[in-house]
Amino acid sequence: MTIRLLALALLAILTSESRAEGPPYDLVILGGRVVDGTGNAWFVGDLAVSGNTIERITPGGQLREVPAKVRVDASGMVVAPGFIDIQSHSREALLGGDGRLVGKVTQGVTTEILGEGESDAPSKRFDGPRGFDAWLKAMKKHGGSANFGSFVGSQTIRSYVKGMKPGAPTSSELSTMKRLVREAMKDGAFGLASALIYPPDTFVSTEDLIALSREMAPFGGLYITHMRSEADQLLEAIDEAIRIGREGGVPVEIYHLKAAGRRNWDKAKLAVEKINRARAGGLDVSADMYPYVAAGTGLTACLPPWASANGKLLDNLADPQTRARIREEVLHPTEPWENLVELSTPEEVLILGLEKPSTKKYAGMRLAEIARLEGKPWVDTAIDLLLAERQRIGTIYFMMSEENLRLQLRQPWIKFGTDAGGHDPEKAKGLVHPRSYGTFARVLGKYVREEKVLTLEDAIRKMTSATAARLSIRDRGLIREGFRADLVIFDPLTVGDRATYEAPHQTSVGIRDVFVNGVAVVRGGRHTGALPGEIVRGPGYSGPGGSAGGNRP
Repeated sequence: MTIRLLALALLAILTSESRAEGPPYDLVILGGRVVDGTGNAWFVGDLAVSGNTIERITPGGQLREVPAKVRVDASGMVVAPGFIDIQSHSREALLGGDGRLVGKVTQGVTTEILGEGESDAPSKRFDGPRGFDAWLKAMKKHGGSANFGSFVGSQTIRSYVKGMKPGAPTSSELSTMKRLVREAMKDGAFGLASALIYPPDTFVSTEDLIALSREMAPFGGLYITHMRSEADQLLEAIDEAIRIGREGGVPVEIYHLKAAGRRNWDKAKLAVEKINRARAGGLDVSADMYPYVAAGTGLTACLPPWASANGKLLDNLADPQTRARIREEVLHPTEPWENLVELSTPEEVLILGLEKPSTKKYAGMRLAEIARLEGKPWVDTAIDLLLAERQRIGTIYFMMSEENLRLQLRQPWIKFGTDAGGHDPEKAKGLVHPRSYGTFARVLGKYVREEKVLTLEDAIRKMTSATAARLSIRDRGLIREGFRADLVIFDPLTVGDRATYEAPHQTSVGIRDVFVNGVAVVRGGRHTGALPGEIVRGPGYSGPGGSAGGNRP
């Protein structure tokens, strides 16, 4: 027995020495302040990564002598899980554009969640019972620096069946919409995402959304919504979202929570109280936000929704009689809808997305200033710009208050989303909202380090595990052994955003290294060109190569 034990011990030593001859790990990160995503206080630690997985986490110094293909000194740096953007608009970049998503990964984003209102499936291009899956796989084939997954868009579901026609769906149409939701959930959609201020979602009733939510409930789906109002009817819109969750049997997430328009700023506290009461009553409702006082959407958001019915907005604006009716509704509304110019005032509306030679000179100017130069009322100026451009025209609306931002940031159920796509500052044309480049770094720099609105650990939790848990992504969002190696290394003393409304195409600073599935996509603040992003899926996934509840590709 003694000889056998000695032989086994000798074999173990020889095996250990043999293992030490070649690097046992692909990546070792040494001596960083590990903020693991749970909300716990940071600790100095070492991490070892094999392939795409975190294999070991030890106190600092324990892995100093362990061989590795790549060794990264993180002394003085924060090591955190990769940030998860719950409201991304990188669909075009991931499907056929610049999948590097430079502006996103350089602020620490490692996972993009798509689908607000719209998704690329179901559609003519991605049709059939596995259409949603085909879309996800098409993005994977194209390649992306970040991981990606999506909700199925409520607008997409409705327009697939009814186009831009207003009115309730027929029994047959609603049955088709329900089937499309079920199919998307089986393909890995995280749930149903609505955008209720934009046609055709404007025409969707509460009852229809409840019916569709019931279809996704058995698959663990989440109802996430750009609510019907974020201004005068904010509280009523929250009530609608709560009702959909309660009667649909699903949890509720509110996109970019805000109280828009100075006259509504006092409603932010009431909105927070309403959400807290719903949670205290047992309903799973929470929200996310971006850390800016300005919203970004189209200039078309100053027009009544009915003007876009049947996809005829530009035709209606070009017809003198219909234009006069639209103009009158803008200035003297006869039914409830949100005119974002009126809420912001023309002086606080920044026009960005102008492309035609006749209008491009006005890009980066306030609507009131353009109206003065044109010698027209603001509403006529807006309509003429839309007719000249023949597109929605990207626009910034300054509508929120810093005090309300800070109130929301402190809520335990808040998460973060950019509400933006990823851009390359070296190639980008035109102006965009600075949140495209700065959302996560701005939180860490302005609201954690400078203003101390929330702690570093709580901010990281809201950027990582809180979102992963909300989406039932079970292998990301934490620095934990066995989890995917999505990691961000940043300098807590310098991290911050540089993008501004006037000069948005500037990457954040202080984000030194970013790894996605163990592969470096940012080193020393510069993109490496790597495209290691994988598909992430919702808990209802039951497609080929996976089982229900899986998050694997």
